[in-house]
Amino acid sequence: MPVISMFYGIIISLYFLDNKHHNLPHIHAKYAEFEASIGIADGEILAGELPRKQLRLVQAWIELRRDELAADWDLAANGEKPYRIDPL
Repeated sequence: MPVISMFYGIIISLYFLDNKHHNLPHIHAKYAEFEASIGIADGEILAGELPRKQLRLVQAWIELRRDELAADWDLAANGEKPYRIDPL
């Protein structure tokens, strides 16, 4: 599970070959004891939970980095290592 970015205590990662779990391009965000899968297309939580403030930060980051995230998703879904993406 490569970490692709970190900001404000939030760790963002992509799982290799994870295209069957939620069947949508998504990232995994961890903050303290919270973890959520968040869709790349719309920034909505697919599973899990994050505190509201951290969710808003992740959603803003997704909005700014959507093209890079889509490219990384394609790499990870094919078993290749995704690139690091600049933090918020």
